[in-house]
Amino acid sequence: MSITAITAFSPATPASPATPVPRHYVHKRAQSEVLLTGWQPAGDNRHHISARWPLGHPFYTPADGLHDPLLVAETVRQCVPLLSHAAYNVPFGHRQAWSRFGYTIDPAALATTSNDATVDLHITCTDIQRRAGRLASLTLNAELLVDGRHLGTAHTTFADLSPTVYPRLRGPYADLTEATRRALPLPPPIPPTHTARTHHTDVVLSPTNTPTRHQLRVDLTHPTLFDHPVDHIPGMLLLEAARQATHTTTHPHPTTPTTIEATFTRYAELDTPCWIHTQPTPHTTTPHTGTATTATTHTTATATATATATAPIRITAVQNDTNTFHATITPTPTPH
Repeated sequence: MSITAITAFSPATPASPATPVPRHYVHKRAQSEVLLTGWQPAGDNRHHISARWPLGHPFYTPADGLHDPLLVAETVRQCVPLLSHAAYNVPFGHRQAWSRFGYTIDPAALATTSNDATVDLHITCTDIQRRAGRLASLTLNAELLVDGRHLGTAHTTFADLSPTVYPRLRGPYADLTEATRRALPLPPPIPPTHTARTHHTDVVLSPTNTPTRHQLRVDLTHPTLFDHPVDHIPGMLLLEAARQATHTTTHPHPTTPTTIEATFTRYAELDTPCWIHTQPTPHTTTPHTGTATTATTHTTATATATATATAPIRITAVQNDTNTFHATITPTPTPH
């Protein structure tokens, strides 16, 4: 069945715009975690996707009168499997793997109202690669509007992996039961206020003997970040770690990550410590003291510097002295 026949976009099936798409289209176990509400083709490799940002989401919670900006990342992430299955005929059972993600947003457009936000994504897919007639990879470019107001743009590049290719790529780590059995114990969190979080259970950073280095907390029981079991550290957890690390550099000043440019270079594993380090970008200047963050495994290098509140901050994830992820985030002071 075409997904347009079972969403709010179907003229034959009237539904509330808040009705989420079926969870298997976005690879979620809990229907409450589904943000997308519909998909509609809009031309050659162009699409319109609608979404709802709930005020009461247990993890992506509004703060300082603004919707959580990482809802942009999670919304785009859900578009990846939705378009793969609904628009590009990828069979269920295939997996999609990010290689790049980024956004640029206007924080004023994140302002909350008394209602859930209605989000529209106007998407163009480019760099489409196929092998043997099947989707292999593409780049998704999106313009986002929140309650009719322009929020910004986002992009991601991903590969589609078949059930035959994925085990060859992952080797022994493709065994989900064994991968989760070997997962490291959960280390203690840093104070939630340092990460712009309210609850200890939502903090993904653990302290070390230097403020610019944190161990990644990988809580396999977290209901949002681990909505379903996976054999590796999810990309959304790495993005959340980068966001929280950015907040540690600007604390106690509230900021909003208005730009993110992230690259996923390899899978991050559950059985090896992952260290989050913060590093200033080369053009960082005064007048606000801050640091920058990098994620590493079995690596002790750290960095501190003086940075402006709006200077980009570089975050890197490394396991076994190998870079698994890096991002550059620009934090913008949140208006009071």
